[in-house]
Amino acid sequence: MKDSFPLVSVYVTNYNYSRYIKQSIESVLSQSFQDFELLIIDDGSTDNSKDIIEEYRDNPKVEIIYQQNKGLNVTNNIALRACRGKYIMRLDADDYLRQDALEKMCTVLENDNSIGLVFPDYYLIDENGRTTEEFRRYNFDDEVSLLDKAAHGACTMIRVDYLKELGGYNESFSCQDGYELWVKFTEHHRITNIGEPLFYYRRHSTNLTRDETKILSTRARINELYSRDRFGSLKALCIIPVRNSSLAFKTLAGKRVIDYKIEAAMAGKVMDKVVISSPSDDVAQHVKDKYYNNNKILFHKRDEKEARLNVNLVNTVHSVLGLTGTGFDAITILTIEYPFVKPYVIDDAINTMFLFNSDSIISVRQENSLMFQHHGDGMHPILNQDKFTKLERESLYRLTGGISATRTDRFLKNNKITFGKIGHVMIDQLSAIGLFSDFDFYLAEALIKNSEKTQISDSY
Repeated sequence: MKDSFPLVSVYVTNYNYSRYIKQSIESVLSQSFQDFELLIIDDGSTDNSKDIIEEYRDNPKVEIIYQQNKGLNVTNNIALRACRGKYIMRLDADDYLRQDALEKMCTVLENDNSIGLVFPDYYLIDENGRTTEEFRRYNFDDEVSLLDKAAHGACTMIRVDYLKELGGYNESFSCQDGYELWVKFTEHHRITNIGEPLFYYRRHSTNLTRDETKILSTRARINELYSRDRFGSLKALCIIPVRNSSLAFKTLAGKRVIDYKIEAAMAGKVMDKVVISSPSDDVAQHVKDKYYNNNKILFHKRDEKEARLNVNLVNTVHSVLGLTGTGFDAITILTIEYPFVKPYVIDDAINTMFLFNSDSIISVRQENSLMFQHHGDGMHPILNQDKFTKLERESLYRLTGGISATRTDRFLKNNKITFGKIGHVMIDQLSAIGLFSDFDFYLAEALIKNSEKTQISDSY
């Protein structure tokens, strides 16, 4: 077998998953499609993984590679250099394949040379292997026009030539290999998916996906890299609307709420001007006194009528543009109620909007709790969220974090801030904490005092 070239190269990545790796390996070896090679790459495990891996030493389909803590993207590139297949696919050692997974994905790529990447739906399993739900994605051929939700890095089959042409994986990122690949791959090649679950994805306490801050900050760095590569240094106008000084002048850890927001906007890399728009003379004086030596921070006197509740910001934006000019790539609105939004998140909204060519963008968190409505006869789960099979189209997102943005040229053409193809930037749990009650302030004060993770000056 090793004198010939297999059609598919599968590589299993392992670090201390001795409990699961045998099932993962066996799921590959027992595939209905057998024209493959299997690379087992152990990244310096300290458990008994090696004893299990060595059981496959004499299997002609298996190649074993031991290394010391190289990390995921380095490992991906090692597999890419070592593989001999036309297609390549990663399988994490705690996941496993359905028996026909390789056959179905390989068939898609063999039947259409224009497709560079294919991925399936999946089952979710717990630490003990119990299947908890089935997750179905959109049909990417017919239903998806905004490619801002990436496929899994694992169990995605990729055309090797295309991946090598794109330079493989960027080793400066320690996680989110699937997202980094997705951002650059979808720019150049067609992708598709298979609308049935072909692998079992394990959720447990050591999953990388539990480290939310690391994931989101890494995604922001990836977006920044490829946005700068494609569009150069984007220049955005930030507008911070303030109706009155009551909330703006409240303090958290000795700092006024309005200053958290101004400083976060200015600490990023995208905001060229920050304009505080308010009818309040007190706010005007505060901006003048505190930021008098910063020509990037301006005050805009907002008409009292435009500052009323439920009045949209379109007229305010036009008025601000009359003050600053229209020479910005994007316009961002930041509300002051969310003091913990980090600078890189604000920048990421702009970079994401341009990378995926959306008209506007909002900050959200996915709502994983069951949501109910009262139908008169009692409570009913929204969209049948309690069912076993979860559809991506039924996922719910909560508007939070206080970020919205649009491209300047499209705002001027459509006279709207949030419209058209609306993208999203996912924010972390801390950034979603808003100040709407005395309890919110008490919680925010406690977080600032007890956790270094609340530092607003955090950067990439």
